[in-house]
Amino acid sequence: MRPQQPPPADAGKSNRRRRSDLTLPLPHRDPALAVPLPLPPSSAPSSTSSSQLDYSELDRASRIGSGAGGTVYKVIHRPTGNIYALKVIYGNHEDAVRNQMCREIQILRDVDHPNVVKCHNLFDHSGEIQVLLEFMDKGSLEGTHITDERTLSDLARQVLAGLSYLHRRKIVHRDIKPSNLLINSRRMVKIADFGVSRVLAQTMDPCNSSVGTIAYMSPERINTDLNHGQYDGYAGDIWSLGVSILEFYLGKFPFSVGRQGDWASLMCAICMSQPPEAPASAGREFRDFIACCLQREPARRWTAAQLLKHPFIVQYGSPGSGGGNMVHHQAHQLLPPPRQHYSSA
Repeated sequence: MRPQQPPPADAGKSNRRRRSDLTLPLPHRDPALAVPLPLPPSSAPSSTSSSQLDYSELDRASRIGSGAGGTVYKVIHRPTGNIYALKVIYGNHEDAVRNQMCREIQILRDVDHPNVVKCHNLFDHSGEIQVLLEFMDKGSLEGTHITDERTLSDLARQVLAGLSYLHRRKIVHRDIKPSNLLINSRRMVKIADFGVSRVLAQTMDPCNSSVGTIAYMSPERINTDLNHGQYDGYAGDIWSLGVSILEFYLGKFPFSVGRQGDWASLMCAICMSQPPEAPASAGREFRDFIACCLQREPARRWTAAQLLKHPFIVQYGSPGSGGGNMVHHQAHQLLPPPRQHYSSA
């Protein structure tokens, strides 16, 4: 017996006859008495927010770093004594670019996660775009060599927690790399330069061009002929994460060329060779974790949420290092089921 189908929305209307004599006149509206409707309540938090910070109340204390595109300063907010990082982006930006940055940063100001650098405000001062950010007193993880797998697991867990949060909010980072992973004195690791990284990433990395370095980009992003011309930004972030984590372990860029090599050499190494692997001397779970990130086919890479449940992450638990208890203990539970590269290790 087939289920009954709901009647179409206009059923029965054809049987009704309109009565032209049954009409009501519209009431006369006096424009002088019209008042605008109140706006809906704002979703912004009611507590004191960083949007109240005034540029004139910021004092530059020191320069943190600089690159071809601009400079980052440590600044102090005089009324409160709070410390921030002020990223100054040089150049005469077109109005369209400037407006796009303002729109994106307005969205990013609502981002709130312990493993994502907080974006507080945007200033347009003397023709320069200046972004006020959370200050991370220990700087970036670029050049860091981490051979202890427990420490590396905790670092990866914190980055994945922030990345999973961004992806749930439909924010693709596009430029995950060691110099965009910052740490503070509480050993909290945070993702920086997300969302507007195509513009902001020019500031700190001298090897970046106007389109950014390709060293940490996924093969299908560099060569659009791969993956049928389709680019999944979320899977691209996972590739970049895998390259970064493997670089921390090895103490060097994991491809056969240096990360500051010429474009052609990097393209050949990333797109035409097999993805790099963790050495046989590394733990089995770590080797599989890297393999789950560095799958050539984007659809085979695990998501950030799945990687948070990988044995390499959950086997060490969530020590109170500042990232919070983001991961429950689910030892050796793989999502999706183990692939061949795991059992063949």
